[in-house]
Amino acid sequence: MSARDLIDAVLDPGSFQSWDRPGTQSADDTYQQQLRRAAERAGTDESVVTGRGSVRGRQVAVLVSEFAFLAGSIGRVAAERITAAVRRATAERLPIVASTASGGTRMQEGAAAFVEMITISKALMDHRAAGLPYLVHLRHPTTGGVFASWGSLGHVTVAEPGALIGFLGPKVYEALHGEPFPSDVQTAENLAAHGVIDGVVETSDLPFLLDRALGVLVDPPVAPTLPRRTGAAGPVDAWTSVLRTRQPDRAGVRELLRYGATGTLRLTEPDAAVLVALTRLDGRPCVLVGQDRSQSKPMGPAALRQARRGMNLAQTVGLPLVTVIDTAGAELSRAAEEGGLAGEIALCISTMTTLTVPTLSVLLGQGTGGGALALLPATTVIAAEHAWLAPLPPEGASAIVYRDTAHAPELAAAQHITAPDLHAAGTIHHLVPEHDTDTAETLAIAVAAECAAQLTAIHNTPPRTTSTQK
Repeated sequence: MSARDLIDAVLDPGSFQSWDRPGTQSADDTYQQQLRRAAERAGTDESVVTGRGSVRGRQVAVLVSEFAFLAGSIGRVAAERITAAVRRATAERLPIVASTASGGTRMQEGAAAFVEMITISKALMDHRAAGLPYLVHLRHPTTGGVFASWGSLGHVTVAEPGALIGFLGPKVYEALHGEPFPSDVQTAENLAAHGVIDGVVETSDLPFLLDRALGVLVDPPVAPTLPRRTGAAGPVDAWTSVLRTRQPDRAGVRELLRYGATGTLRLTEPDAAVLVALTRLDGRPCVLVGQDRSQSKPMGPAALRQARRGMNLAQTVGLPLVTVIDTAGAELSRAAEEGGLAGEIALCISTMTTLTVPTLSVLLGQGTGGGALALLPATTVIAAEHAWLAPLPPEGASAIVYRDTAHAPELAAAQHITAPDLHAAGTIHHLVPEHDTDTAETLAIAVAAECAAQLTAIHNTPPRTTSTQK
């Protein structure tokens, strides 16, 4: 797909306006001939096309690689074009949509072109620092310096199916090492499965994806409409709450999104232990990071890194962060220890405590151990009436204190783990009453309504400052 084809497929018809100006290229005769032939073959004067247009009515800046022009390689003129477009987008406060297809740095220009990736990255980080979205679409192939700079800095990054995506091109690897690069590694699907990119998307679906992303990142909040549950939450039996939250039909993060949110764009694999999404909870845009116990996957270091990615995303795009706690505990294994599980928990806690965007934690069900604590330290904490929080599952606490698990109900009561007890202690700020007749849908709606109410209440709260800020 050419750059122009991609633009026509993604932008609203007739909305594209080019920002490109001819650049001055000092080169020997051989290189000049290569540039002329490339322009004739590609129909463009360089390996990148920039400009502005609209996606379903929203104005965006666009950066699109033209692979037919010297394999989409980035020389000095192309880099200057990209940097100028990013700077203009920042000045005009436009989101950027980038679509790459490139072999990386242009070898004919060597180091001079190579270091321009730093300049491009600096401009993009200034754009992100201004709170403006940067959305990336990786086409086949995207390798080298392009993937290691502006191809990997997106708030949301997707790739086309089957695309070759990687840092070192397989031909270069084989030439250097005398053997082929391992198969099925540098593919869009494999990178999505490992959380390197957010998903694999057909080009025909890009307008829908961009609409979803911009709908959360750009469009203003709307007034909540879900009914907020009233009434007080009374004392509960701790062991009853523990058993209730373990029921397979209890509302989890998926039900919260299904029944209480709109415009959701998932940024993790479907079977991830931690879910990261751009969404609107009852009309309030946010970044949601939620523990998904329905997958029966232990929450290991990689899942916590995904959680921290969501936290940082909220900070960079200036959206509230909502964390959903519902976990039987973090992964206990050799791999988790060697992967730095404790350090990842600590990093999640420290990241949340230093965010300056509004933060809201939702204790939805089970809240066991460091995995729960990693998502807890928000400025506002709400909990469903039967949710609970404990350093270990009651059975584990019983094993330590009594050397058996039979005393689990007794320990659950003694440790004051219930949501009403935590509310009384000030750990939880707001309780959502539960009804005996609740279904997963009705509880999810009640929790989403409370989230929206609290997000609305803190919308005009001055941002926090961290101890490192002056």
